[in-house]
Amino acid sequence: MISNAMAKITFVDSSGTARTVEAQPGATVMEAAVKNGIPGIDAECGGACACATCHVYVDEVWRDKVGAPGAMEEDMLDFAHEVRQSSRLSCQIKVTEALDGLVVQTPERQA
Repeated sequence: MISNAMAKITFVDSSGTARTVEAQPGATVMEAAVKNGIPGIDAECGGACACATCHVYVDEVWRDKVGAPGAMEEDMLDFAHEVRQSSRLSCQIKVTEALDGLVVQTPERQA
C-alpha cells in the first residue's frame, strides 16, 4: 500500500528564521520550497541541476539520510557561494517519508 503522507521540511534562512512546509513524497526539496515561496531558493534552472541557485546546507543529523551529492551535482556546487561539507542542491534531494522532519539552511546568497 502506498502512503501519501506528506513530509515536513524546515528551511532556516541566514538570519535564523525557520519556515516549515509540507512536501509530497517524490517531489524535490527545491519544488517544495518554490511551491511554498521559501525565500533564498531561486531555482533559476527549474530543477535541471544546471545552476546552483537552490543551494542548501543539510543539517548534520540528516546528512546520512539525504545522502551524498552525485558527480553532476558536485560539479554544479563549484558555482555555489560558501560551499560546505553539508552543501547540497535542493533540486537533487528527493522527498521521501524518511525525510519527514528534514532541516536545511539556506545560504546568505545564491550563486
